[in-house]
Amino acid sequence: MGYRVVVAGATGNVGREMLAILAEREFPIDEIAVVASSRSTGDQVEFGDTGKMLTVKNIEHFDPAGWDIALFAIGSEATKIHAPRFAKAGCTVIDNSSLYRMDPDVPLIVPEVNPEAIDGYARKNIIANPNCSTAQMVVALKPIHDAAKITRVVVSTYQSVSGAGKAGMDELFEQSRNIFVGDVAEPKKFTKQIAFNVIPHIDSFLDDGFTKEEWKMVVETKKILDPKIKVVATCVRVPVFVGHSEAITIEMENELSAEDAQRILREAPGVMLIDKREDGGYTTPVECVGDFATFVSRVREDPTVENGLVLWCVSDNLRKGAALNAVQIAELLGRRHLKKAA
Repeated sequence: MGYRVVVAGATGNVGREMLAILAEREFPIDEIAVVASSRSTGDQVEFGDTGKMLTVKNIEHFDPAGWDIALFAIGSEATKIHAPRFAKAGCTVIDNSSLYRMDPDVPLIVPEVNPEAIDGYARKNIIANPNCSTAQMVVALKPIHDAAKITRVVVSTYQSVSGAGKAGMDELFEQSRNIFVGDVAEPKKFTKQIAFNVIPHIDSFLDDGFTKEEWKMVVETKKILDPKIKVVATCVRVPVFVGHSEAITIEMENELSAEDAQRILREAPGVMLIDKREDGGYTTPVECVGDFATFVSRVREDPTVENGLVLWCVSDNLRKGAALNAVQIAELLGRRHLKKAA
C-alpha cells in the first residue's frame, strides 16, 4: 500500500526534478497530483521517464484532505499561504523554501545527518528542506564531525545559475550567445554579467556585510549538525548551469589525518569519495549532474592549524540540494512514522 502524494510547483526546475526522483526511486505511490499557480493550470508534466503525463491543477483550489505527503517547491510567499492549509488538513508538507527552516517547531532535515530530528514533525506537520549549499556540505561534514568533533568551518561556494531558477539558466545561455556574436550581455536576473564571470553575491545583503545565502549556511549548519560549530561562508555565483561546488576548510577538536578522513568518507552514507592525487582525479560540476551523491575530492591536511582538513565538495544542487533531499525526507517519514507502504 502506497501514499497519496502532491508535488507543488511541478512546472519549475525543482518540481520536475522531484517527479523524476520519485519515479527513479520507485517511491510507493498510490496516487499523485501536481499543482502550481493559476498560470500553469492545465499544463502537462511527465512523471519522470514513465511516459505518464500529469495535468497541473491550480493550488488555490486544490483540497489537500486525504492526501499523505506534499512536496513543496513554490517559494516562500506561496508556501506561507498553502503550507499551513495542507498541514492542517493532515497532509505532511516537506518544504523546499526558506520559510520554516529556522522555526524551532519545524525539523530541518538531511536524512544522512540528523534523521532523528524528524520525530518532531507533528508539532506543525511541516518539515523543512535546507538550503542547497548547506545540504551537500553537512553530508560531507557529518562523518568528520563524528570522528573528530568539528569546531570551525570556513567555506567558499561556487554555485551554479540553476540555483536562481530557470531565469538564471536562461540568462547564462543568452549572455554567452550574445557575447559570441558581439551583442550586449545585459544583466537582468543577476546584478552583474554572469557569462564568463563570477559574482560574489547571492541573495540580499545584511547589515553586517554578509549575504542572506551566507547567513543561511551558518544558521542551518548549526541547526542540522551542531550549534557549537563556528561557520563563516562566502557564496559566489559562477557560470555553471547545474552543480554547486564548495571549498571547505575544517578545524577539529581532535586530530584526524587526511588518510583517516578519506577512509571515513569512503564509507559515509551519501558521500562518493573521488580523490586521486593526479590530473583529473577529482569531481567537477559537469560530472555530478544527475547523480544522487555528494562528491568529495582533494582531501588534505591544513598545515596552518593544529587539527585541520581541507576538501572539495560537489553535488547536483537540483537533486541533493533540493529535490532528492525532499524525497529522501519523505522516505524517512514513511519508515519512521507513516509506515503505510509495505
